[in-house]
Amino acid sequence: MVRALLRHSSRDTWLVAVAAGQGALLVSLPSAPLVGIGLWWNANTVAHNFVHRPFFRTRPANALFSAYLSVLLGVPHTLWRDRHLAHHAGRAWRLQWSGQLAFEAVVVTALWVVVAAGGLLAMWLTGWLAGLLLCALQGYYEHAHGVTSHYGALYNLAFFNDGYHVEHHAHPGQHWSELGRYRQAGARSSRWPPVLRWLELFTLDGLERLVLHSRHLQQFVVERHARAFSVILANLPPVRRVTIVGGGLFPRTALALRRCLPKAEITVVDRSPENLQRARPYLDERVRMVEASYSPDLCDRADLVVIPLSFTGDRRALYLDPPAPAVAVHDWIWRRRSTGTIVSVLLLKRLNLVRQTGRGERQRPASALRASAFAEATADRRSLGGSWSAGKAACPP
Repeated sequence: MVRALLRHSSRDTWLVAVAAGQGALLVSLPSAPLVGIGLWWNANTVAHNFVHRPFFRTRPANALFSAYLSVLLGVPHTLWRDRHLAHHAGRAWRLQWSGQLAFEAVVVTALWVVVAAGGLLAMWLTGWLAGLLLCALQGYYEHAHGVTSHYGALYNLAFFNDGYHVEHHAHPGQHWSELGRYRQAGARSSRWPPVLRWLELFTLDGLERLVLHSRHLQQFVVERHARAFSVILANLPPVRRVTIVGGGLFPRTALALRRCLPKAEITVVDRSPENLQRARPYLDERVRMVEASYSPDLCDRADLVVIPLSFTGDRRALYLDPPAPAVAVHDWIWRRRSTGTIVSVLLLKRLNLVRQTGRGERQRPASALRASAFAEATADRRSLGGSWSAGKAACPP
């Protein structure tokens, strides 16, 4: 029966069903976590999709479901809708009264009266405020530093493709079930769901800032990267031009490659002028710096492109369609792709080598790379002392 009422897709039955289930749980097992998590989840799934494409064929059905969502959210859904559509339009939100908004305001007021009469006001208010905080956190990190997607399969299953946020902004009227078809190569993405994206502040960037304050850590990371690049370069024809994406707060990759390729043209591309300013004192004038976000066009002339672990674009696209004859991709140690070598077990980091098919020489097998890495590691027992200025020492053999 519900399917016959649906306007766009039978898949919206799932959204109606889970909204009904949420209401049943709130009545039978009321608790602050259920109120808060339910508000956050519903606002970014059922309510969000209903804003863009109302589920039902008739206006009365949509009006009633909007009122029901108002009960689940503890806020008039029409108010939520108007604010969200203003966000997509890029304009300031202004309160506009309507009969539907007035009706939902009465419904929400009745909800809070019933909750208070049942002695649940403190519990419900605590969960409701926590849910609003989660919603604010989600909204902020979905758009901080630019609209960002998350392509995790589990998250997009539980949140009905909410992770395809870049794609949603590009096609706001597209049905949620079709957003995966509009995935954009090079789109800004994060490995973390929005509500957990604050963890990025305490991972890679935090490590970079720590390295800035320790000469010993600087020596360690440059040494380990130089050894890894020596393995990678042994598998390549002569490299004359290198593009490094995201120089980082401490330019370890540029320093390592200056040692390994003293005559190569090295270009560092970073969208952060602050990062480039911090990196400049560590590098000589031959290293060119470009303030820009990553684009394959910036790699046209490069023989080798280096991608950082903190890369926020589509990492999978780099593996499938490398933008240069050779691409060295920093990745987590457990994400082995093609040939490559481990940078450091302590850093949980590896360097994967990707080659454009039909160009350059044949790749050496992974076993040969491992043998080469073992040989150079056992042959070179030098201490970590010495200067790390660009070009001061030779690359490990």
